[in-house]
Parts: sequence; structure tokens; C-alpha cells
Amino acid sequence: MSRRCELTGKGPMSGNNVSHAKNRTRRRFLPNLNDVTLQSETLGRGVKLKISAAALRTVDHRGGLDAFLVKAKDDELSIAALKVKKEIAKATAAAQA
Repeated sequence: MSRRCELTGKGPMSGNNVSHAKNRTRRRFLPNLNDVTLQSETLGRGVKLKISAAALRTVDHRGGLDAFLVKAKDDELSIAALKVKKEIAKATAAAQA
């Protein structure tokens, strides 16, 4: 189970805990991941994804999951999100034809 956002690719970062005496110890900053079910208008069903809170805000800003996936780069998406993106593209092409 990786700590990685399925839509944006955000993962853990590393840094330092810094005490009052300026002692530094290594630590990990984990992304704020949430299990959500996003509704796809073209597929007519929900899609379960593990995404960051920032990605959820971006999905809302762009107008839903379908609009987000159309603009998203393929190398940032997880395998599951890439599969949903291809299903949406296929359904959109079938509706236009």
C-alpha cells in the first residue's frame, strides 16, 4: 500500500524535525490522503480512488472527475486512474460517433 495520490502522484517527502536547540532528526512528511468515491458523468457510476485533499479541491475546481482526467498527464496517474481515463475517452468517442 503506497502513500501516493492516484491523480496527482504526490508522495512522501523527507525533511528534518528541528528542536528548540536546533538539533535535527530526519522525518517524513506524508500526503493528506483520503479514500473517496468520485462520480463520473459519462460512465454513470462512481470510481473509488485514494487521493490527496489538494487533488480533491482541484477536481472540484476543474468541474468533476471527467474534466480533471481529460487534462491530466498520463505519467502522473495511477494504473487504476489511467484505466478510468481510457474508459471515459472511449465512452465520449462512442457518444459523439
